Amino acid sequence: MKAMTLIHTALFCEAKSIIEHFKMRSIQKKPYRIYSRDSLMLIVSGIGVKKTALCVEDIFKKQKFVKAINIGIAGCKDKSVEIGALCCTNQKLSDINYLTLSSHNKPVVDKKALSSTLVDMEADSFLKICKEHLSSENIFVFKVVSDHLNAKIPQKSFVEGLIKDSIKLWEKYV
Repeated sequence: MKAMTLIHTALFCEAKSIIEHFKMRSIQKKPYRIYSRDSLMLIVSGIGVKKTALCVEDIFKKQKFVKAINIGIAGCKDKSVEIGALCCTNQKLSDINYLTLSSHNKPVVDKKALSSTLVDMEADSFLKICKEHLSSENIFVFKVVSDHLNAKIPQKSFVEGLIKDSIKLWEKYV
């Protein structure tokens, strides 16, 4: 079994540009999608802590990974942070902004309800499971700011574009 890098997204629209960029092919559709090429494996879990936990736990049982990356969109309570800005939320990197993140079961629209700057629905679960298998320096949580705590779900094409525009900034960590 060769050592691989795991890339996790919650949504297919977050994964689509990554799949195209790395020329990955589908190797599984159910119970969750898996795409692969060379030493990269991408899983699409679906939204939320539970779906993420089930997928990430399952894939670690089947494959050995040397790195794990969660990439996806996040809401931001700080309006000075631009839509489309890429942030790493679990490590301070020299070339990517660092912002705090918390995961919630439902979209958060009240910034007073947040102790973090960013909010998503999966990263806490992803991090918890990955830390059982990898050292912290080999786990990356990258978030692209999609909104400023707007309850409206962004369009798939908008999300695809945000992720596509971010790939060149984080791909060296793969």
